[in-house]
Amino acid sequence: MTSYEIKSLDTIHKTAREFINQIGDHTVFAFNGIMGAGKTTFIKAICEEMGVKETINSPTFSIVNEYEAADKRIIFHFDCYRINKIQEALDLGAEEYLYSGNLCFIEWSENIAPILPDSIINVDIEEEENGKRKISIH
Repeated sequence: MTSYEIKSLDTIHKTAREFINQIGDHTVFAFNGIMGAGKTTFIKAICEEMGVKETINSPTFSIVNEYEAADKRIIFHFDCYRINKIQEALDLGAEEYLYSGNLCFIEWSENIAPILPDSIINVDIEEEENGKRKISIH
């Protein structure tokens, strides 16, 4: 397990770069944390560090957003908060995204747990004192 600390928004991009350096061959990442922990904010910083040119927004209503990194890698950003039944994820083609070999960053992954690959990497974000965040990757 690898851990990082984000002391403030001023240091989030440094942590995002460190995260990117650890990705390796992994493609599917579950970003876990309570509402407001900073999942979307951290994913946005990762995308920015990967050179995404588009505006990076939470896919709360669209469920999934697609971005292209500077190196032409495709990034799928999921927000599964509104998914109530696994069939909803299947209907939007979630399995095709998850097993595409492209990067998948998933918020609220527990709502689609039955279709997640075994190789998923968990990224736990915990809020600490003074607005700091602890990022644990396992």
